[in-house]
Amino acid sequence: MKITMIMATTVDGKIAKTATHFPDWTSREDKQFFAKESKKAGVVIMGGKTFNTFPRPLKERLNVVITADKGYENIKDSVKVYYKKSPKFVKKDLEKMGYKKAILGGGAFINGLFLKNKLVDEIIIIVAPKFFGEGLSLSSGFYFNYDLKLLDTYKINKDSVLLRYKILY
Repeated sequence: MKITMIMATTVDGKIAKTATHFPDWTSREDKQFFAKESKKAGVVIMGGKTFNTFPRPLKERLNVVITADKGYENIKDSVKVYYKKSPKFVKKDLEKMGYKKAILGGGAFINGLFLKNKLVDEIIIIVAPKFFGEGLSLSSGFYFNYDLKLLDTYKINKDSVLLRYKILY
């Protein structure tokens, strides 16, 4: 299964001001791109804090929540919760369910887990015209040093740029 991380970041590389920061700062085009790609994949992988930033589960795709918090419930055909499961276990389980592609949608710790385990094939970053200074980085909690190969770049609107990279493990 191919896993593509899709994240909007500020120019200074932040994905949010805090763990509970609702992603209302990204552009309409960013949201449309994420919706299109994640619906095409059929599944979005995220942590519990990221899932909590949405008012309801994302429609027309499986919302996979990886968490250590028991406060989440499975919802048939909508939400699948993995309680204290490894990224490798989640990937294998999704493959058994027939998924060929998944979108990794954050947050910082879940991104780090998947990157540490070398499970992310591509990273798509949409750089928004924002600067937070303090905030959450693209990943946290882990150290890695991977090279990337630029596959594509283009403007998605007058002020935001999309960068697509392959990770060279």
